[in-house]
Amino acid sequence: MRKRIVRLLCLSLAMLLVVHTNMSVWADKISDLKEQNKQDQAALDELDEEMENLELEQEGIASDMQEVELAIVDLMASIALIEEDIETKQSEIAQAELDLTAAQVQEQEQYEAMKLRIQYMYEKGETSYLELLMQASSFQSALNNADYIEQMYAYDRKMLTQYEETRQQIEEMKESLELEYAELEVSKAECEMEQAGLEDALAELAKLSEDYELQISKAKQEAEVYKSKIKKQNAEIKKLEEEAARKAREEAERLAAMKNKPIGTAKVDTASIMAANGSAKGKEIAIYACGFVGNKYVWGGTSLTNGADCSGFTQSVYKAFGYKIPRTSYQQRSAGKAVTYAEAQPGDLICYAGHVAMYIGNGRIVHASSAKTGIIIGYATYKPILAVRRIV
Repeated sequence: MRKRIVRLLCLSLAMLLVVHTNMSVWADKISDLKEQNKQDQAALDELDEEMENLELEQEGIASDMQEVELAIVDLMASIALIEEDIETKQSEIAQAELDLTAAQVQEQEQYEAMKLRIQYMYEKGETSYLELLMQASSFQSALNNADYIEQMYAYDRKMLTQYEETRQQIEEMKESLELEYAELEVSKAECEMEQAGLEDALAELAKLSEDYELQISKAKQEAEVYKSKIKKQNAEIKKLEEEAARKAREEAERLAAMKNKPIGTAKVDTASIMAANGSAKGKEIAIYACGFVGNKYVWGGTSLTNGADCSGFTQSVYKAFGYKIPRTSYQQRSAGKAVTYAEAQPGDLICYAGHVAMYIGNGRIVHASSAKTGIIIGYATYKPILAVRRIV
């Protein structure tokens, strides 16, 4: 009998080593994948931030281009108006030149006529003037002849002065029109230069926008590569975790089936629990938990009678005594107070990788082991212990 126990212990140790080694390999693979996944996600986040900044820059350039385009449109409208004014000034200058020519002709004609009359009077001398007076039939007629002569001279002087003034006014108007025309030409040239500068700036902005578009396109392509890698990594991590969990369950079931054979599903002696070190409440909870040995295991279940999984079993046992603990085995690993396995007492939680049980003293546990074995009593060290938590 002793040899059989020793053989079983050796076999158990060997299986534990194999399970631990296999689990370590799986854990390393998953850890490496998660680390790579983390790095790729960080790179993707950087690309997303870069794309966001590039898109903001591109939006700013688009806004600048719109402002430049509006400025060019305004300048084109101004140039069109200036060209209309230039055409108008050209017409006014042409008309002024015609008017000036006509005024000069009239002035010259009047001047020539006046010279002829003066020449005539000079050549005839004073006698003509006296004859005109002496030939008068009456004094009134003589006065009329004298007035006529004076009026003729006054008329010549008046018309000559008037033509000269008109000519000067037309010349001044023509000069003013030519000055305005020159100013319009300068304004047009300045607007055209400004338009050319804006068009150059618009071309530069368009080129810069294209550069940003290329950078954004490249960043999007790189992001898609990272997204594809991350998606594959997540799928592989999930597959490895599921495979690791499945293998861990299978190994645990095999170990549990082997190690629980010495005790089986028989209910433990209450006296052995009461004899162990620990609180009265913890022992009471442990004895209560053992009362469900033999009931079935149900994944996701929390019923002590109709079926529960490992964490559902421990949660429901504590709940019967008014203690609230988390639902999953991973969360229960942080519940209550941490103690060492050497300090374990009935009613404490014994936590493993993906599993949890309740300690009942003397190195034994009660737990919902698997769908094959149901709720059983086994040895606490049947697999590596990750934590011992005291709830009571």
